[in-house]
Amino acid sequence: MDIKQLQRDGHSVRAIARLTGHTRRTVKKALQQQRPEPFAAPERRSCLDDFKVYIEDRHKKFDLSAVRLLEEVRPMGYTGSLRTLRRYVQELEVGIKAAACATVRFETPPGAQGQVDWADCGAFVDERGEEHPLYVYVFVLGFSRMLFVCFTASMDLPVLMRCHMQAFEFFGGIPKSILYDNMAQVRLPHSRQLHPHLVDFACHYGFDIKTHRVRRPRTKGKVERMVSYVKDNFLNGRTFVDHADVNAQAARWLDTIANVRVHETTNQRPVDLMDQEREHLLPLSSVAVYQICERVERKVDVEAFVPFDRSRYSVDPQFVGKDVVVQAFGDCIVVRSNDLVITEHERSREPGACIAKPEHLERMWQMTTALHRCAGVPHWEQVWKGTVAVTNLSVYEEVAA
Repeated sequence: MDIKQLQRDGHSVRAIARLTGHTRRTVKKALQQQRPEPFAAPERRSCLDDFKVYIEDRHKKFDLSAVRLLEEVRPMGYTGSLRTLRRYVQELEVGIKAAACATVRFETPPGAQGQVDWADCGAFVDERGEEHPLYVYVFVLGFSRMLFVCFTASMDLPVLMRCHMQAFEFFGGIPKSILYDNMAQVRLPHSRQLHPHLVDFACHYGFDIKTHRVRRPRTKGKVERMVSYVKDNFLNGRTFVDHADVNAQAARWLDTIANVRVHETTNQRPVDLMDQEREHLLPLSSVAVYQICERVERKVDVEAFVPFDRSRYSVDPQFVGKDVVVQAFGDCIVVRSNDLVITEHERSREPGACIAKPEHLERMWQMTTALHRCAGVPHWEQVWKGTVAVTNLSVYEEVAA
């Protein structure tokens, strides 16, 4: 463009060459062009070009290091350095990490899916200075982003079921499926099968159990983000007296902040979208209340008691030393031996209690007394085989006279 402008100003080819520093041949070539030709950098070859396909394939399949790859490509004719090979491997790793982080947002229709997660929130200290563990149960509906949270003292399966029941009541219905991670309450650690007790619970309420791929929690990204939101927006900077207090504050937070804010993804308030989603949820009124059963295996101690939930319950002394199954149905404790119910108790409301039936104590007293009595009696018989001498009474009369 400069050369053509100089020509329009009346400069000759020689003068233009002198002014621009180009040769007259270059000036003539530029004046003959209808439009500027872009500069094309000459193709540069690398000593890795003939081995890139092999290196990429081996690194992708087996995650081989640059040192190991150098040992393989040297005999194939590679003449470059380890540093060059290492730079190329680093470029491959950047691409692999970027591909692993790529996530497709998956939106669900109303009532189709809910996502559930647990989170460890540390512990809090009560007025007496005692430390109590604190966990948060988070349930979010996929379409409306309606949120429910519940703080608990444990992460046992019965607690998880009770939190589900509270969430169903809060939402006013049940979604068609619930997505979890691969925690032990959902999948058995060794067999990777779904936990049979949770399967029974899901069948009762009519929802499907879904789990995300192993080591890919982004699959349930909605609830993962809500866990961080709860910790930052609710827990951070607050104080609590006990679990009842933290749940009361959480309920107010849900009604006044979490579910009435404008969601960044939907650009609507969850409470507004909930009216639309509730129409597609399975009505809770159509399902009977599930009877949660806590089940543990215990051994009867020498005092004919079994421990359960930090309390002790009596059984008949004949079961001392035997393995039994303790089940809790609400406020009722049932103890079984080989599917036979051997006793029932009312569940203790305070930890550290010792619940005993009078007949069990009487039976234990009888057994121990009998054992002590038998222990003091000699286990042999005395047999007299001699004869007894008989003296005439006249002998005694003579002595007396």
